[in-house]
Amino acid sequence: MKAPSSPTTKIASAVALLLALSTTACTVYETVPRPAPPVAYNAEPQAVVSVYVDPPIIDAPPPVLVGWAPPPMLVDVPPPMPFADAVWVGGYWAWHGRWVWAAGRWTAPPQPNLVWVHPYYENRGGAVVFVVGHWGQAGVAFVPPPPTLNLTLAVALPGVVAGPPCIGPQGVFVPAPPGSRPGLIIPAPIGTPPAVVTAAPPVTNVGMRITNNYNNTTNVRNVTNITNVTNVTNVTIVAPANATASGRAYESAVPASAHIAAALPPVVRATAPVPQSQQAIPAYSPGHATPPLPPAQTMRPVVMQTSLHPAAQPVPHAPPQQPAAQPNGPAPSANPAAEQALRERQAQERAAQENAANAAREEAAAKAQAAKAQAAQHAAQEKAAQEKAAKEKAAKEKAEDKEKSASERERREKNENER
Repeated sequence: MKAPSSPTTKIASAVALLLALSTTACTVYETVPRPAPPVAYNAEPQAVVSVYVDPPIIDAPPPVLVGWAPPPMLVDVPPPMPFADAVWVGGYWAWHGRWVWAAGRWTAPPQPNLVWVHPYYENRGGAVVFVVGHWGQAGVAFVPPPPTLNLTLAVALPGVVAGPPCIGPQGVFVPAPPGSRPGLIIPAPIGTPPAVVTAAPPVTNVGMRITNNYNNTTNVRNVTNITNVTNVTNVTIVAPANATASGRAYESAVPASAHIAAALPPVVRATAPVPQSQQAIPAYSPGHATPPLPPAQTMRPVVMQTSLHPAAQPVPHAPPQQPAAQPNGPAPSANPAAEQALRERQAQERAAQENAANAAREEAAAKAQAAKAQAAQHAAQEKAAQEKAAKEKAAKEKAEDKEKSASERERREKNENER
């Protein structure tokens, strides 16, 4: 019969077991965390003043210092290109005593050797240094306003309520994707079309950024991502999970062409209102009166729920850990047919706008031609009347001279007869 073990024996056995475990290789796996739940997200209606802006023809338009950030981008879908070499201009936020939507449109360069220069936004201490989109000389790089330039805050129009200041790093940026938290900005290289964020997910925190595909980056005055985007085919948009409204990381390569990026299916369909007038207003210039603006229109964004998460899934800390696969573009829409119908309708609206604008221009040209012809006819009539008056005057003077000569002859004959 086996004797029962003493307490001392039990303790020794436990110590031996612990020593064995401490000297034996073991693997401890981290518990897989659950993905972060989506952030509660509501896209609020927005009052938008939508106008066509006549781009200036100048290499360096005067910069404007605005006290608050531009709103998140809107969806401005271009219609088909109407003719070869047409340029898509507009489709961005511009300053006119308030942030107004400079509606996009196809147009031809006003002169040969001119190229479209995208608008410039820079965060300086929460305020925005803004340069309007314009026509510049081909081959001449845009030079940003120097940091030593002393600017005075622009005065807003009466009744305009200021928005939040820039939320994000100092330096060059573009407005946030449609439906984002107001005030947020997206750091980007100089020359980045604002439309590249059209299909990006809305952001609720700082962290999204845009880079190009070049490795040679020039840093200026401690500002990141300052390389001019000129011949870059694509830009890359990256955002960490804590920056997006979906709570998921995002990375996507987007065409650097404004008209292509603007046509991508949006995550939040914040459609830009159609301008109430086809007449373009001149670009804002400091020290000059601001032209009257039309009333604001209410824009109600539509959140595409299933496409609110176009990013890759967060990678859990579990073995074996594999590299996360990132998509090259946004996820497909929840309703492709509806999206296609919307894009076709917007394209038709834009085409109708362009047709109306062309008709208005043709009518104005016809009126100008008619006025010119009428002026020429009036000038010809005036000239004919003057020539007629001159002839009549000459004939009258000739008749008077003849009559005077006859009178003088009669007087001489009379004098001779009297002698």
